[in-house]
Amino acid sequence: MKFPQIRELLSGKRVDKTVSLRGWVARKRSSKKVAFLTIRDSTGRIQVSVNREANEEMYNIADSIGYEAALIITGKLVADTRAPGGYEIRAEKIVVVGKSENFPITKDQSQEFLLDVRHLALRSQRLTAMLKIRSSVFEAIHNYMRKEGYTEVQPPMFTTAGSEGGSTLFKVKYFDKEVFLSQSWQLYAENFIYAVEKAYTIAPSFRAEKSKTARHVTEYWHYEVEATWLEFEGLLKLMENVIAAICKNVAKKNDYELKVLGRDPQALLKITPPFPRITYDEAIDLLKQKDIEFQYGKDLGAHEERLIGTFFDKPVIVTRYPREIMAFYKKVDPKNPKVCLNANMLAPEVGEIIDGSERESDMDKILESLEQEGLDPKEYDFYLDTRRYGSVPHSGFGMGIARVVMWLCGFDTIKDAIAFPRTMARVKP
Repeated sequence: MKFPQIRELLSGKRVDKTVSLRGWVARKRSSKKVAFLTIRDSTGRIQVSVNREANEEMYNIADSIGYEAALIITGKLVADTRAPGGYEIRAEKIVVVGKSENFPITKDQSQEFLLDVRHLALRSQRLTAMLKIRSSVFEAIHNYMRKEGYTEVQPPMFTTAGSEGGSTLFKVKYFDKEVFLSQSWQLYAENFIYAVEKAYTIAPSFRAEKSKTARHVTEYWHYEVEATWLEFEGLLKLMENVIAAICKNVAKKNDYELKVLGRDPQALLKITPPFPRITYDEAIDLLKQKDIEFQYGKDLGAHEERLIGTFFDKPVIVTRYPREIMAFYKKVDPKNPKVCLNANMLAPEVGEIIDGSERESDMDKILESLEQEGLDPKEYDFYLDTRRYGSVPHSGFGMGIARVVMWLCGFDTIKDAIAFPRTMARVKP
């Protein structure tokens, strides 16, 4: 027997026909005459009604069934404007496949409680929609990068040195040694490109940041890109194009999920290049228009980034940050040695979603930067070989996928953009 999914039934193609549906009980209510169930599957929700006078046995099952019980329902699909979605199944037979008693989520609960039972909260419409949208983001990245001739590679998760500063490294006992969980593939990326020229990865990254903000977690999926012969202007175009590809794919594949979340799919189709571009200095000027006195030389924080985003209707690229706050591998601007050829893309409502730069190709400048950051060049010897043997101009960026999902879904917290978020205070379920 073929079981259609709810999305197919809501298309109306099987109206006035007998159908069989598999799903779970999301909602229920009963009167003395009729029991109503809202049945969900991965594609949507549909109303099921059982008339007591016509079939008291099935009415009693529907009336007593628990939330999240798994059912197979057979009945006639009818059009009914009173039903959510405009269609209803008038059940003739209900088979209980999996019982469910005292399901803990039957009404709105606190965010902390929902995180405690995240393994069950994933069944909600909101988080199911997020998972579908997140999948489309991954799909868009892979499709775009392969179309552009990039090779997917896999860096190690255990490292002996950090790429983003030692204060946010997770230490791990590795037999009789101490190593770290990867903050980024950066130290390995610039080795891959001398083999395949254009490389990317999607892999977990770990940051021991003691932060409780709405956009920080300790473990996240990191999309990172590196390419030889890619200079700064080409890097900015790549950043724009991949975000546009993501928005287009999500709008195409997730019309239903976006509407569940109150988002407009058509708005995503307007996210096309070119994106607005401003310098770090110009960003400070915009903050002054919001009566924010910002000290030059500090990194932009979440609050400042969101304020800057209010001036634009699509992501904005902020370039040329002060050299002293940039990682050692970012190239100094030849026209202004006080800044780097770097760029952060800021999304409306969220802030930074991409951090990228042209890479420094001068060995002496890298050694100088390592010394200034208090890092031991010996720990980076294998990385420095990329400058000793055939160095070429190259660039790359990193994108936090959860932040992009947070933006696309309109979430207030990054924790809702991850199936099982990890924070300072939470490592389970």
